Amino acid sequence: MNQAPSLPFSDKYDHVHAQAYWTKHRQGLSRRLSDWRDQQLARWALRQAGDPARVLDLPCGAGRFWPTLLANNNRQLVAADNSTAMLDVASKVHPAAMLARVQLLHTSAFAIDLPDQSVDSIFCMRLLHHIESDAHRLTLLHECHRVTRDSLIISLWVDGNVKARRRERLEHKRAKRGTAQNANRFVAKREHIEQLFAQAGFEIQGSKDFLPGYAMWRVYVLRRKPTRELGND
Repeated sequence: MNQAPSLPFSDKYDHVHAQAYWTKHRQGLSRRLSDWRDQQLARWALRQAGDPARVLDLPCGAGRFWPTLLANNNRQLVAADNSTAMLDVASKVHPAAMLARVQLLHTSAFAIDLPDQSVDSIFCMRLLHHIESDAHRLTLLHECHRVTRDSLIISLWVDGNVKARRRERLEHKRAKRGTAQNANRFVAKREHIEQLFAQAGFEIQGSKDFLPGYAMWRVYVLRRKPTRELGND
């Protein structure tokens, strides 16, 4: 089992932050519209992945995507997070009927406490953009390759759009002012991150942008290559 790295953002999710994270997606028109689009992309990705029967939601947060993930009545859901506070909030904000269909798991995405190929798909939303190091990205991707039998649904920030160019200008301004270096959210170059997917043993089945040409968010649906093929990349 891999030793999970300690990243700057991962320690902030105490109960106050966890509750706020759950609440913020339900406040204001823009947040609700953003959540609606996120759920739409999640449904698209699940269809692309072949409507998997057993899914690992990691990180699950407070369960924002559970209604979409459990829309399939036959689906088994393992909901995992590195934050015990997130899991605690999730166990309190959802109805008992939904919780009865969810297996909660406290684990790190860098060292997933599940056996090899134990789920059909991993649903990994809003995590990879927090990770700057290629070594850490590959650790996460290799763990996902180990645990999934078939697919990985993953979101991140990518370049080549209006918001990414604005973000780049902001980072340049911060550097000139000598203000604190960004240590929380990062934009990935599309060609580079796609090379890392291949290096970790995945093929790209499809991708879809939150708002094409404008927003940084992109959702990828990746298919797992059999381990015996990895040496041929």
